[in-house]
Amino acid sequence: MSTPTVFITGAAAGIGRSTALKFARAGYLVGAYDIDETGLASLGKAITSSGGRVVTGTLDVTDPQQWEDRLKEFDAEADGRLDVLINNAGILVAGRFEEMPIEVHKRQIDINFNGVVYGTLAAFPYLKATKGAQVVNLCSASAIYGQPELVTYGATKFAVRGVTEALDLEWAEYDISVKAMWPLFVQTAMTQGVSTGTTNSLGIKLTADDVSQAIFDATRPSKRLLHKVHFPVGIQSKALSLGSRFSPAWLTREVNRRLAHK
Repeated sequence: MSTPTVFITGAAAGIGRSTALKFARAGYLVGAYDIDETGLASLGKAITSSGGRVVTGTLDVTDPQQWEDRLKEFDAEADGRLDVLINNAGILVAGRFEEMPIEVHKRQIDINFNGVVYGTLAAFPYLKATKGAQVVNLCSASAIYGQPELVTYGATKFAVRGVTEALDLEWAEYDISVKAMWPLFVQTAMTQGVSTGTTNSLGIKLTADDVSQAIFDATRPSKRLLHKVHFPVGIQSKALSLGSRFSPAWLTREVNRRLAHK
């Protein structure tokens, strides 16, 4: 039986790096991709020095042709398997909506949403050819309710949520499951220097290892009776997600308004 495989974007640092190391330790052939070549080299060394297998490559997720090329290269090493695609690459820019340059809005949309669409579409033939394949999309607790000072970032995560839910239904006939991870703010370079009403209220408590463990656990075989698509990460995200499901819309809005100090 061939080695299980995982393809991870944004793998050079933070959640992506932690996730790559965790899957490598579990015996997966890891495809680690990013625009940070130095970070990838460091990751590759860390995996191979501990006896793991890794393929690294430069990937700008906003470029559909690069997706095609990197997936083809990985497939040549993966014996025709793509067990797990993890759409992790993303950026977060905080600030007032009207004060943010249009290029910043566009960049967040291009990476956080378009990158997921391009990559998942390019990966489909490889996923379809692999029994029980999975797609894991990094969503966010910011997709529970729109967040002031994170308007476009949150909107991209709402869009990722929609893609996840729809594709999990559409691709069930191919035995492909699509899942969304829902962390709140995570202690990575992406949140360094970020100060919004919500981050000040809730803090930035999750670590990259917390999220990578949740990703790994979400891809394990499950005995649960009901199919699960959304995976809140951490106590705060679980509480906010649960509350939004059962509270009336006006109360959800009020809770978010107070958390954002608006």
